[in-house]
Amino acid sequence: MHMTEGRQDQGAAFPLAKLRDDAADRRQANRAIGVSAVGLALTGIAELLIALLTGSVGLLGDALHNLSDVSTSALVFLGFRVSRRTPTVRHTYGYDRAEDIAGLGIAVVIWASAALAGVESIHKIISNSGTTHVGIGIAGAAIGILGNQLVARYKLVVGRRIGSAALIADARHSWLDALSSAGALAGLVAVALGFRWGDPVAGLAVTGFICHVGWEVTRDTAHRLMDGVEPEIIERAEAVAAEVPGVLHAHARARWTGRILRIEVEGWVDADVTARDADNVGRAVADAVEAAIPEIGSFAWSARAA
Repeated sequence: MHMTEGRQDQGAAFPLAKLRDDAADRRQANRAIGVSAVGLALTGIAELLIALLTGSVGLLGDALHNLSDVSTSALVFLGFRVSRRTPTVRHTYGYDRAEDIAGLGIAVVIWASAALAGVESIHKIISNSGTTHVGIGIAGAAIGILGNQLVARYKLVVGRRIGSAALIADARHSWLDALSSAGALAGLVAVALGFRWGDPVAGLAVTGFICHVGWEVTRDTAHRLMDGVEPEIIERAEAVAAEVPGVLHAHARARWTGRILRIEVEGWVDADVTARDADNVGRAVADAVEAAIPEIGSFAWSARAA
């Protein structure tokens, strides 16, 4: 059978040589989420108790933000659970996108935390209330910094290892909490030096940090949900495919669904190439693209007659 000019005649999805151990990835993600949730809960509770004792609005906002991280961990866990479902007739690509939707939930929690921190800081400025037991408050802020840095680094390492955008977004959220703890610490140090306004001003600075990271997480999550990919991925896939013998020209498309990078390559071949030969060319293209783009999780090939 020969290929007809101007018509897509041959297409196939090829299994990749290096399949990702998805079960192992999920175990790592669930372990990271569980350990992080416990660490953040302990850190947040400690800060909350100290904030209530000292009356520090900066420390209070940081504590509430830390405790909100426990809820974001739950969202990530739910996203991983849903993404385990197998593809159906209605959802032919599966449920991997649930992880990206979890990232959107994380963004909502971050913006809510920003609103709460801002309101509390403005209220303290207006009421001109004071801060007590400043030394204990400084210790509480230091606990927040240490706890959040440890949790953020752990989740970021695991998230990058398994390619999870949701877990990386959650790690950024924890990194933000470390910065907000540092802001609370600076405010308490200012109060200790005699600047009464230091604590509420620190609360406003914390709010600014929260908004910045909230914007980044929202942007990155929307990028994934809108099937955005880095341009270099497309350029690399097309360049590699065009170098395969038998391919005259190649056009690539790609998108992320959760942790799965799906690449589709449409290649132009000679009009007299048989369907079997076109399939063999596609197999060679799949091998070449996988070697050039290790993070690929799914590949599809379609041949067109030149």
